[in-house]
Amino acid sequence: MTGTPLQRVRKQLGYSADGVVRLLRQRADVRGVPVMTAASLKTKLSRWENGHEQVSEPYQRLFREIYGRTNDELGFPADEEDDDAAELRARLEMARTVDADTVAVFRRQIDDARRLDRKFGGVTLLDQLRGTIDQVESLLGYNTIGGKREQLAGALTEASTLAGWEALDRNAISQAWQHYERAKAAAREAMSPALLAHAMAEQAFILVDIGEAASAVEQVEHARQAAENAAPPLLRAWLAAAAGECLSAAGQRGDALRAFDAADTLLPPEPIDAELPFLFLGGSHLDRWRGNALGKLGEPEAIDQLTDVLPRVPEAFVRARTGLLVDLAYAFAASGDRDAALDHARQARRLASRIKSDRQLRRLDGLILPGSSAA
Repeated sequence: MTGTPLQRVRKQLGYSADGVVRLLRQRADVRGVPVMTAASLKTKLSRWENGHEQVSEPYQRLFREIYGRTNDELGFPADEEDDDAAELRARLEMARTVDADTVAVFRRQIDDARRLDRKFGGVTLLDQLRGTIDQVESLLGYNTIGGKREQLAGALTEASTLAGWEALDRNAISQAWQHYERAKAAAREAMSPALLAHAMAEQAFILVDIGEAASAVEQVEHARQAAENAAPPLLRAWLAAAAGECLSAAGQRGDALRAFDAADTLLPPEPIDAELPFLFLGGSHLDRWRGNALGKLGEPEAIDQLTDVLPRVPEAFVRARTGLLVDLAYAFAASGDRDAALDHARQARRLASRIKSDRQLRRLDGLILPGSSAA
C-alpha cells in the first residue's frame, strides 16, 4: 500500500477523512485542546497524509489516541535524547530516588488504567500507558539496585501486558506483539514465572487473531509448563482456559473442552488474588470464555451458553460484553437465525464504536448473515 504511514493507518482502520476529522475534534474537546475548524483540519489532513507538511503537537498526540498507534507507526519523528555523560549521571541520580512508594504509585496508575480500560476501552488510555511504560522502563534501565529493579520490572510487565491487550483491541497487531515482547523480558528481569506465563499466554491470542492457532497452542502450553510449579491456583485455572481458547481456534474440540473442564476444577472458591489483579475468571468470566470457544467449534450449545452469560457480565466490563455480543451474532448466524444475528451484531457495533474496539469491529465486518449472497 502506497502513501505515508499516517494515510496507511487510516485506510487500514477503514476510517474516512471526514470521520478522522470528527474524531480529532472530539478528542480535542475531551482534552480541552484548541484545534482548527473542521474544514481547515480536513485540508490539513490531506497535506499531512500526502507528506506536504509534518504533523505538529497537539495533533500528534490526538492521532496516537484515535488510531492507537505509536509515533513510529504513524511516521512521526522520534524524540531525540541526549546521551552524553552529564545526561547519564542525571538519569542514574533520578533512578536512585526510586523507593517502594514510587513503585506503588506506578502500580496504582496501572490499576486505574486497567479499570478504565474495561469500561471505556483503549481510545483514551493507550498513549497514556505508553508514557507510563517509558517512565518505568527509563528508571529500570538506569537503576543499579537489585531489589528495586525487580519491583520496577514487575510494574513494567503489568503495564506492558495491559498496553499489549489495548493495542490488540485497537487492531495494532505489530505494536501489541512488541508490548508483549517487552512484558516477557521484564517478567524475566522480575524473576516472576507467574508474570512471564501470563504475558506468554496473552501474546498467544495475537497468534489466534492472525490465523496461527497451532503456534498459539504451543505457546500457551509452554507458558503452562513454565509456571506449573510456581503458579497460584487462579493463574493455573486462567492458563487452562487460555489453552482451551487456543485449542478451540485450532479446531481441537476434545482437548479444548477438557482444558475448560480443567480450568473449572482448578478455579479456587474465591477467584481473587491480590498478586494477580489482572486476572478475572470468577462469576461470568470463565463461562463467557467457554461460550466463545463453543462458538469457534461450531457447537449448537454455544447460543445457550452465551445467552445465559450475557445478563451476568458486570456492567463495568463493557469490552467483555461487546465481545460476547459478537460471539452471539456469529453463533446465531451459524444456526441460520438471521434476525437474532443481526440484532446482536447491531448491539455489538454500537458498543464497539463507542469504545473504539477496532478488533471487534473487524470481526463484525467479517460476519456473514444467513441468506446473504456470501452465505
